[in-house]
Amino acid sequence: MKLDPLNVGDVFIKAMHQMFADPQQAIENNLELAKNYTNLWNNIAQKLLGNDVDSLYKGESKDRRFKDETWEENPGFNFIKQSYYLNSSWIKDITRQVEGLDPKDSKKLDFYTRVLIDAMAPTNFFLSNPEVIKETVKTHGANILKGAQNFLSDLGRSKGKFQISTTNLKDFEVGRNLAITPGKVIFQNDLIQLLQYSPSTPTVYETPVLIIPAWINKYYILDLQPENSYVRWLVAQGYTVFMISWINPNAMQSNKTFDDYMSEGALAAISQVCKATGQKEIHCMGYCLGGTLLAATIAHIKSQKQYCSVKTATFLTSLVDFKEAGDIGVFIDEEQIEFLEKRMSEKGYLEGNEMAATFSMIRSNDMIWSFYINNYMLGKDPFPFDILYWNADSTRLPAKMHSFYLRNMYLKNLLVKPNGLTLCKTPIDLHKVDVPVYLLSTREDHIAPWMSTYKATQIYSGPIRFTLTASGHVAGVANHPDKKKYNYWTNEKLAHTPSEWFKHAKIHEGSWWLDWNHWAATKSGEKIAARKVTNGLEDAPGSFVKVHL
Repeated sequence: MKLDPLNVGDVFIKAMHQMFADPQQAIENNLELAKNYTNLWNNIAQKLLGNDVDSLYKGESKDRRFKDETWEENPGFNFIKQSYYLNSSWIKDITRQVEGLDPKDSKKLDFYTRVLIDAMAPTNFFLSNPEVIKETVKTHGANILKGAQNFLSDLGRSKGKFQISTTNLKDFEVGRNLAITPGKVIFQNDLIQLLQYSPSTPTVYETPVLIIPAWINKYYILDLQPENSYVRWLVAQGYTVFMISWINPNAMQSNKTFDDYMSEGALAAISQVCKATGQKEIHCMGYCLGGTLLAATIAHIKSQKQYCSVKTATFLTSLVDFKEAGDIGVFIDEEQIEFLEKRMSEKGYLEGNEMAATFSMIRSNDMIWSFYINNYMLGKDPFPFDILYWNADSTRLPAKMHSFYLRNMYLKNLLVKPNGLTLCKTPIDLHKVDVPVYLLSTREDHIAPWMSTYKATQIYSGPIRFTLTASGHVAGVANHPDKKKYNYWTNEKLAHTPSEWFKHAKIHEGSWWLDWNHWAATKSGEKIAARKVTNGLEDAPGSFVKVHL
């Protein structure tokens, strides 16, 4: 087994060589740190004397790790907190000063430095976390015993790949209180079940909506509980909604390719929706990787000179230009892909928990350390949260498809190059996407950074509406208007750069769902009698989505 599968060691060794090559800079860095510590000691001394002085070293205002008042009121803990921020800033500065690294190595150095800094936070240790100390005194150590029980429980269910619980899994069940919008499976093949949802209004728009979710996770992020289900809301607005539910692959699907996901997935679903509704054109909506597939599928249809059955395209947090893919890019280089391919060749697929672990590392404070403290140090059960249940309900990925995706899109960025990729025997040119497009991105997206998804506005040739919503890759999308939680930004004029677009964007209260509905309703034809779903293979949510790891 490779000792360094993430290919991190070489980067830190290169960085150390560069640092030692300039001893004068190293001396100056250490003198600067000593100076700052002198200032910090003076600050703490003032606090000990009872003087009301502000802390010198502060983190982000949203840093919830230090929310306990003891971090400010107790000079000892305040010193620990400030020294952590001081050390963190100093380490980040000296690693960013390193010269002579290629851009990919620089990003990897920066990312893993941040991961290490997060891991070394004083809140992650029993004796330097006042909240844990208080809880231990209050419960006479019962929190430690309960934390050990929680740890052993997670260890037992992890099946060799340790996973910390992020929600109470017993509180949710697909088909019971998640993914319960009424409907039926109207079509099935080796890769998909196609769901058609029952109408909840007497009339519906002529043009139906097909949603193509990512197959990295399950579709029901868009059909959670009734009070925050995007699918249920769309149906209530008078749309006939169809959803692809991807199979959770095993060794039998190991040879499935990206071509298969287009032909047996997107193209098959488009054909079936047209057949079920009698419409020649439909709205298509792709989420994340589903949006990447949708863009390629439309380009394929256009290249075949067929009558395009896609009337409009909506892309939710979807990358097509992978040049600047954010933190996920640090996990993708030739060495890591080769290691991953060897792992996948053993079973024919990538285990879902491996992908989940990658995403968790990108947001380690939120997805790892906060639960480490809550579950194991405070001895509490995680809060029931439907999005985190969905996040834990991982899916596998076929080896051939995943290798193709990583190599040709992330590593070589061929999708954005005209005719750079051939899918289903068709050279793909995304400039041929000339249908009306609605592009949604989220401002705090760690998976598909919005400044990268914005690049699609310079690629597609049809009319484009770009909308930016607050929050991240998941919460920003699954944002019901009734919650009144996140706002969004619009700008009727596209700019050449995302920063220029944002400078002149208008902020709106509420959910982007309302904006999309206003955009789509004018393109959806007349209202007709609601399409009832009478025949089906089985009731929604279907059997594919219920297959767990």
